[in-house]
Amino acid sequence: MSFSSSAASKKLSDHFLYSEKTDSGYLSNIILELQKTWPQNRTINLVFHGHSVPSGYQHTPIVTTFGSYPLLSLWLITQKYPHAVVNAIKTSIGGENAEQGAKRFKRDVLSKQPDVIFIDYALNDRPIGLQRAKAAWESMIQEALDANVKLVLMTPTPDIKEDIKDPNAPLALHTRQIIELGEKYHIPVIDSYDAFKKMALEGVDLKIYMAQNNHINPKGHQVVADLIYKLFIK
Repeated sequence: MSFSSSAASKKLSDHFLYSEKTDSGYLSNIILELQKTWPQNRTINLVFHGHSVPSGYQHTPIVTTFGSYPLLSLWLITQKYPHAVVNAIKTSIGGENAEQGAKRFKRDVLSKQPDVIFIDYALNDRPIGLQRAKAAWESMIQEALDANVKLVLMTPTPDIKEDIKDPNAPLALHTRQIIELGEKYHIPVIDSYDAFKKMALEGVDLKIYMAQNNHINPKGHQVVADLIYKLFIK
């Protein structure tokens, strides 16, 4: 598939952008690095930590690497900053929850010398519950902050077995908790859940964005990538 954002996807992601709770200067130092040219530039590492969705699983067990939001985001960012050397590194594992991700955070994530870490676990955190998920997310957040690494928290993409319009659906509760963590630690939150929820409230059938009930397809990944990209525009 083409890496370029389709007009329809671009329009949706522009209109249904998550509520801006983000300090626009949060990634300013990274943006400055992206603007540098050789020989003053350096490699920028974007690390995506989470479960099957950032890994690229769509129709399990098929992995659609170049239709996943980490790679789609990379394409958008490098189009914006053509002199930049940028890596999109996946440390995500299909089927994993935040507790499992927290246990290997230092070994598998911080070892990659990340400039920005994206955390996306909520889809798989439902079985462990809000309290355990919060403890695991906070563990990862604190380790990253202690290492002076920038973080971006991700709310979940849809599971169409849940009613995304229900404010008390499990994913809605995890979304709320992630937003609260972002506010507590002054970390940006990409609210993918809200983007898809607003589409559903407008009457859009979310199945057109889904590869299976709990995995978005490349069109769904483009919506998330467009949201990520906006953090890198000064």
